[in-house]
Order: sequence, then C-alpha cells, then structure tokens
Amino acid sequence: MEQLESFRRRLDDLEVMIDLAEEASDAEMAAEARAEADALEEQVRQFELQVLLNGKYDAYNAILTIHAGAGGTEAQDWAEMLLRMYVRWAERRGFKVEELDRLDGDEAGIKSVTIAVRGPYAYGFLRPEMGVHRLVRISPFDASGRRHTSFAAVEVMPEIEDDVDDIEIRPEDLRIDTFRSSGAGGQHVNKTESAVRITHLPTGIVVSCQQERSQMQNRAVAMMMLRSKLVELKIEEQNKEMAQIRGPQMEIAWGSQIRSYVFQPYTLVKDHRSGVEVGNAQAVIDGELDPFIYGYLEKRANGELARP
Repeated sequence: MEQLESFRRRLDDLEVMIDLAEEASDAEMAAEARAEADALEEQVRQFELQVLLNGKYDAYNAILTIHAGAGGTEAQDWAEMLLRMYVRWAERRGFKVEELDRLDGDEAGIKSVTIAVRGPYAYGFLRPEMGVHRLVRISPFDASGRRHTSFAAVEVMPEIEDDVDDIEIRPEDLRIDTFRSSGAGGQHVNKTESAVRITHLPTGIVVSCQQERSQMQNRAVAMMMLRSKLVELKIEEQNKEMAQIRGPQMEIAWGSQIRSYVFQPYTLVKDHRSGVEVGNAQAVIDGELDPFIYGYLEKRANGELARP
C-alpha cells in the first residue's frame, strides 16, 4: 500500500538523521529528528485508526444522547458532567457540536440531552461509548459528605441526512405532536408551539427537537434523528444475528456498565471491556477519552470484543 511505503521511507530517513545527529553531536539535527519522530508517530496512529474504523457508518457524523439514571439530582448532575466531557473531547479534535434537544434537571444537571457531533469518523470514534457509565464520588449535594454512586446511559447513532439502504419512513407510521419549547432565550420560547415530538408507531421510537426557531426546522431535525435511530436499530438487529452465529457475547445495555469513574476513596477510570485504566480521573472528565477509545478499537480489531 502506498501509505505504508511512505511510512517506511520516512522511517528510513529518520534512522539516517538520528545516526548523523549522534555522530556529529548535532543538537539541532537531534531536535529535528525528535520532531519528525513525533509527527510520524501521530500520522501512523491516525492511519491505524482509519483502518480500525472500517464499519459501514464509521465515517459518518454522530448523534449522541445522554440519559440520567435513577437517583434524581445526583444522576442528573452526572449526566451533565458526561455532556461536558464529550463536548471537550470533540472540541479537541476540531469537531463541531450542536445541541439538538435538552431536558434540564429539576434542581441541577440534565435529565437527558441529545447533541450532534460532526467531524471525520465521529460515529466510529464515539460508538464504543454506548452503554452505562458509573460515577463514584463524594456528593456535592449531600451535606453529610457521603459517597454516592450514580449512573447515566449513553446512546450513539450515525447522523443520517438522507434515506439509505431500505430504511423507509411512511407518513402513516408517524404521530407528530407540537409543544412549547422549554429552553431559555428567544422571544418565541413558551409563546409558540415550535417544538416537535415524533413517535414512530411501528417501533415506538420517540424523538424530539426544540432548539430551532421554527416548527419546520425542528421537524426536519427530528426526522433526521428518527432516521438515524432506525439505522441504529437495523445495526443492532444485524449484530444480534451475528451474535447468534458467533455464540454468546457481552451485551452492552442499561444495567451493564461499560466504564467506572471513581473519585473516592481513590481516583481511577476503568473501562470494564478493554481493561484500560487511567489514574487521572479529572483529566478524563476534561475530555481525555482517547486511551479508552483506542483501547476498545484495538481489542475489537483483534477479535477480543464484540462490536459495538
């Protein structure tokens, strides 16, 4: 492959540069060699990821939804922390993030939120995040300073703008309701029924959007979300069929945590599928997700994990 040959040539050139720098004790050339080594390593890493991200929809943008679990304010605050984590991760990669729907918590945090993450291979990168995320910490909402465990579920879908394959949405299969937006800002908020909720009757899938200014815009976004959910449902059905052929595999679903974030009595983030651990839990919450994403993709590529 041409790309691999290019890497080999650059590696050969780098080895020559290192030898010359050592023989001549040339600090400037040594610095250039280090910079070239770092650049080459990063490009090889990106190439490796493109090889790993070979699913049908991996190159697509992603739609990510976070649902707070049981536990009221604690879980809702955890859901908002996860939202911040994913937004920061996306921004570091140069991806664009758009909030599509949001239901705020009663006192703090969020009950649920849906965002679009747009950038190369956004869905392929975020797909491994699907599942239940568990937080252990000293609660900031507990005056007694007790330790609490909270859960939130993450759902990831490819963003499908147009009809694909045999995905068909019939008008008679839809129930469309309108309601007043509950978000802050804008003169139309709480005055016009611009928010849209669409129910797909055959599957029971419900999507809603209230972030756009007009009902027509919200309806278009909600239809895009529905189409994406139907594609994800199709992918899950295909995976179930493959699982029956392969035999028992780990199921990633609500009640089966994929990752634990522990802040008390020690700090550790551990992915229970790949075994990847990071001691700096705050850095992970600040968006340092790549070790977990890479670890999962590599394990999956080696046949050690089921795809999600």
